[in-house]
Amino acid sequence: MKELAPRVFVIDDDEAVRDSLRLLLKAINLPVLTYPSAQAFLPSYDVQQGGCLLLDIRMPGMSGLELQQQLNLQGATIPVIFITGHGDVPMAVEAMQHGAFDFLQKPFRDQDLIDRVQRALQRDALLRSQLHETDRIREYVGSLTAREREVLDLMVAGRANKVMAAELGVSQRTIEIHRARVMEKLHARSLAQLVRMIMEVRRA
Repeated sequence: MKELAPRVFVIDDDEAVRDSLRLLLKAINLPVLTYPSAQAFLPSYDVQQGGCLLLDIRMPGMSGLELQQQLNLQGATIPVIFITGHGDVPMAVEAMQHGAFDFLQKPFRDQDLIDRVQRALQRDALLRSQLHETDRIREYVGSLTAREREVLDLMVAGRANKVMAAELGVSQRTIEIHRARVMEKLHARSLAQLVRMIMEVRRA
């Protein structure tokens, strides 16, 4: 799957705010797309698209919080920075509890916004690389036969070859062959690496 270049999405019903944020971010060479509402943004967003969201917390129609919840349901991991007005701090706290990356209270300094956007983009890039790694390991595990999956589970549980052979009713030589195939198919150089890979997939 082709990786989509990261973008900053600005979603605010105030045209002046959208324009000023677009000019500010373009000045530091960040690609920006602006939307006047959550409803305008949501149908066009691809969850594979990296970047970050600058999202007004209060908007007519669908609020910023409601958009965040919709994105969560779609499995979107893009970091969200909420832009809040005076008195919106309780809402911003709720947004953080639902996974928002950060929030900025108006009026804010340009540099504060730039710093947060750049941190959000770094977080997004790291998370996406981890997700790609997890997906790759899942593909490797999916290539195992049913018996190799059984051997993998026993390897991760720390069973010795002799114990595995007894549990599965096969010879130790057969276990050794299965172990070698598991290591080869998962591209693991050591048992410790294999265990770590499986732990990462299970945690994800």
